[in-house]
Amino acid sequence: MTDTIDQAAEFTARDAAELVAELTLEEKASLTSGASFWSTKAVERAGIPSIVLTDGPHGVRLQRGSSDHLGLADSVPATCFPPAVALGSAWDPELAERVGRALGEEARAEGVGVLLGPGINIKRSPLCGRNFEYLSEDPIVSGVLGAALVRGLQSQGVGASLKHFAANNQEFDRMRASSDVDPRPLREIYLRGFQRVVEDAQPWTVMCSYNRINGVFASEDPWLLTKVLREEWGFEGLVVSDWGAVNDRVAGLPAGLDLEMPSSDGRTDAQLVEAVRAGRLAESALDLAAERAVRLAQQAAAGADADASYDVDAHHALAREAAARGVVLLKNDGVLPLEAGVRVAVVGEFARTPRYQGAGSSLINPTRLDTALEEIGRLAGAAPAFAPGFTLDTKAVADPALIAEAVAAAEGADVVLAFLGLPAAAESEGFDRDHLSLPEAQLELLAAVRGANPNVVVVLANGGVVELPFAEEVPAVVEGWLGGQAGGGGVADVLYGVVNPSGRLTETIPLRLADTPAYLDFPGEFGHVRYGEGLFVGYRWYDARDAAVHFPFGHGLSYTSFAYSALKVSADANGIAARVTVTNTGERDGREVVQLYTGLTGSAVQRAPRELKAFASVELAAGESRVVELAVRREDLAYWDVRVDRWVVEGGEYLVAVGASSRDLRAAAGVAVEGDAVRLPLTMESSIGDLMGNPVAGPIVAQALGGLFGGDPAMAAMADDEGMAKMMASFPIGRLVGFPGIPVTREQIEQLLQAANAGR
Repeated sequence: MTDTIDQAAEFTARDAAELVAELTLEEKASLTSGASFWSTKAVERAGIPSIVLTDGPHGVRLQRGSSDHLGLADSVPATCFPPAVALGSAWDPELAERVGRALGEEARAEGVGVLLGPGINIKRSPLCGRNFEYLSEDPIVSGVLGAALVRGLQSQGVGASLKHFAANNQEFDRMRASSDVDPRPLREIYLRGFQRVVEDAQPWTVMCSYNRINGVFASEDPWLLTKVLREEWGFEGLVVSDWGAVNDRVAGLPAGLDLEMPSSDGRTDAQLVEAVRAGRLAESALDLAAERAVRLAQQAAAGADADASYDVDAHHALAREAAARGVVLLKNDGVLPLEAGVRVAVVGEFARTPRYQGAGSSLINPTRLDTALEEIGRLAGAAPAFAPGFTLDTKAVADPALIAEAVAAAEGADVVLAFLGLPAAAESEGFDRDHLSLPEAQLELLAAVRGANPNVVVVLANGGVVELPFAEEVPAVVEGWLGGQAGGGGVADVLYGVVNPSGRLTETIPLRLADTPAYLDFPGEFGHVRYGEGLFVGYRWYDARDAAVHFPFGHGLSYTSFAYSALKVSADANGIAARVTVTNTGERDGREVVQLYTGLTGSAVQRAPRELKAFASVELAAGESRVVELAVRREDLAYWDVRVDRWVVEGGEYLVAVGASSRDLRAAAGVAVEGDAVRLPLTMESSIGDLMGNPVAGPIVAQALGGLFGGDPAMAAMADDEGMAKMMASFPIGRLVGFPGIPVTREQIEQLLQAANAGR
């Protein structure tokens, strides 16, 4: 053991560049691809160890025996924490960091060097089959919570792998399709969360996605992997491919792809060696990738602990806490929370056979599994009446016998808890959903049960949002998501008021699929998917159109109530600072998620009416007031200016609103923000309006136009016409040359442009 520790210490102390300089060309190439499905290659001669990478992101999926990528092989027991769809709904970075820390403890105990997660891709369409693994439709939520998960994980000496970089927003044709995205939405929506995590938390690795972005495979895109990720954001770690994402490794390596996974049995290593010897690939590029692989191995070796273990019971308790915190109470007419003496009937197979995680590469073998049926019995003091009501076969039709049994149970109860949701076969990695409907058999069951007892609480289990045609007809709807191995207990805690619900939607629940932003452009065709909704993803789309939704972004109810007062807002060079007093005005302790949105009326660029820029999860005892401080970073106010290809903060009077959802804003205030100077060179193609806005050219042009039209009353009247003024404002200045009756020469215009560009 001592020799092993000494060898690890010696290896981690070495300079990576010096170590790589001692390797042969073949050894350097070997470091940049996997040895097996889940491990990297060692170079024993040089003391470089192999490290293990394994799937996350909500549990450690370390496989036994034969390996695969889609969860078919057995894996060691590990805590199945709530997937991102539920954990994100807590809106709590501190909780996310604690979950990340627990994941790190388990990974280290299993000898894992890198856990593949978190996934922070934007939920562009509710049909994406992998939405259960992603945090939000909003990049601020994804970025803040993603950074917290990375911090927690890496605090335990285990690396994170931020994924899937980038614009991987569907499963259909994911290994070939091109996500065709304009620069502004690409930067402001799809890359912004990644930027936040990289700059705030420095994940050890970033995983490039399968897809192409604007025609270029992510695995061989130097703009994405080098210019943006490293040069602009300062990423210091290693870029690893998604498993099987490499299209052309010789092209990918110099673009910034450091590690191909899984193993190619040496085939692509030989391609790199041949390319270097043929002069088609600079050896310095291979050296750089090998150095990054060595540094990753050094980080993993430094964090390894052969004696590491973790507290299974404590992690299960944390999973239950996180599950309850992620539950979103969508509707409640007063039937919840349940009292211990209330006669309850439970219907729905999901109460007995929980749907608690998604399918595919993140499939966890849980250390234990709570069921809602058992946990409800514990809290109620007796086992409730139960009827399964339906089977989990997605193709099964309603069974009259099962429905009759459920109706009989409902008739003898005060309250019916109907556990409905999506079977595992309905949503998974690898394919997208076709619709947002619950299975017809479940809807028929609900209608029959409601006929027998209208006091029905619908409890949902699903990884992506579903249509809720029954929401107005039942007294309560509880969105339990996929709650992980303790999700049954977490839901029961909320139903009985052991935990006051504080989950909030990180994605909008639409009235119907046809209302969604990407409806006409998802999932694309012939290898291309056009992001035609542009910036207007999620709530931005609905708010810009003032469109009705079933439940808005940020929505979630409580068993208590909260009031907002005394909002104060200020701005400086760092951004916007807001202070607001939040008071728990009810009789129960609870937690409020305070959300801050900004808007800029009259903006020079296209914007949504409001955008989330900061949030805070605040625990308040009954009757307690607290001043909540929210900080908006200046860079989060910026838009991507396509004219200068950089971030720009537009100056003006920003409206800052705080509240409980994107459509429940309780207080607002204006604040002046100083903008960034954007000076574009004036050319012959610049409009008269452009010149009028220039401090040098503006007065000269105004005087010239006044002199031109002022001598003729008819022309002067025309010049004063508002429509004519708008037309002239967009008229290119160079087109005036040679126009009949316009006494101006090209030389005069060029002199004017030269003077304006020189600032004279």
